[in-house]
Amino acid sequence: MTGDAQTFIDKVWASSVHVHRTDPGLGESVLSLADVDHLLTETAIRTPAVRVAHDGSVLAESRFTRGGSLAGKPLTGLVDPVKLMQLHDAGATIVLQGLQRYWTPVSDLVAELELELGHPCQANAYLTPPGAQGFAVHSDSHDVFVMQTHGTKLWEIHGEGGPGELLLEPGVVAYLPTGTPHAARAQQAVSLHLTIGINQLTWRHLLSRLIDEVIADVPDEHLPAGYLADPDLLSAELAERLAAVADDVRRLDAPAATRAQAEQFLSGRPPRVAGALLDREALARGLSADTVLRRRAGHPCEVVPDGESLRLLLGDRVLRVPARLREAVDVVASTPRLAPRDLPLDPESALVLCRRLVREGLLEVGR
Repeated sequence: MTGDAQTFIDKVWASSVHVHRTDPGLGESVLSLADVDHLLTETAIRTPAVRVAHDGSVLAESRFTRGGSLAGKPLTGLVDPVKLMQLHDAGATIVLQGLQRYWTPVSDLVAELELELGHPCQANAYLTPPGAQGFAVHSDSHDVFVMQTHGTKLWEIHGEGGPGELLLEPGVVAYLPTGTPHAARAQQAVSLHLTIGINQLTWRHLLSRLIDEVIADVPDEHLPAGYLADPDLLSAELAERLAAVADDVRRLDAPAATRAQAEQFLSGRPPRVAGALLDREALARGLSADTVLRRRAGHPCEVVPDGESLRLLLGDRVLRVPARLREAVDVVASTPRLAPRDLPLDPESALVLCRRLVREGLLEVGR
């Protein structure tokens, strides 16, 4: 999405607008107009997964939703496709929110981008009628990637480093840092674009967490009574306590804190187990030494030595395995596609490890 990833990280990240041209078919493979049609007209999609905007205002949910029931229990916020299409025909933009939670190709793209950036991401899609503009000039409180998947949209991008006007069409990806003013208008055909928002972690976030850990050791004792009349009762001891906290902050181990931040991120992602039922059916039929296994898309596998065991950071969990498996685990971590016979283990041990990694969701059985 960015061209050369290292150049983007070194020279573009959080500093300037960036436009990259890629495969025109990428966007459609992630989210096509037919995909959006399916979600809106054939599924029981509910708010807040959908919102609607017209002339710069977000419309009340009651204008495009209805009630229903499931197993005798009421459902609210069901999208009414007839009402929704009528609003769209009248010039309203339909927004699909949090697509990474329910559309697998978007989920895969977002998960891979998170691992590249080390920041959490989310994805919305905007379906805009021909010639319409969903929102007036505005700026976002987070960085965004914008990828056109159908039609074209003319973007008005303000601020230093902005291209002024940019025609977004399939194959063009734009990156806008936090606070970049922008607006966009669909052209002659219906426009569909995907916006990936980066919920960036900041220095303040990291330092606040570390300092909070230091302050947690400060006794939660009463302030001295009478300090209003005699501030010295408070100021002298406060100076001592501040000095002690400052000393504790200076003793913080930056490399250890960095490792902890990375481990927290790599073990705190949403679960990624699409196909888990099919994988279990394949395991029931039995793996062989030649069974093709794949690393699940967007699934991390960071190996952390820990005494006589290894901690595998698998995105949503930490898995412990014996340290003697290090060489085999390194092969799994570095190989997108493999078979049990590729592991430097005896045949039975290779099958045992592979079966466990399939059940844990790191590997999936080739289909």
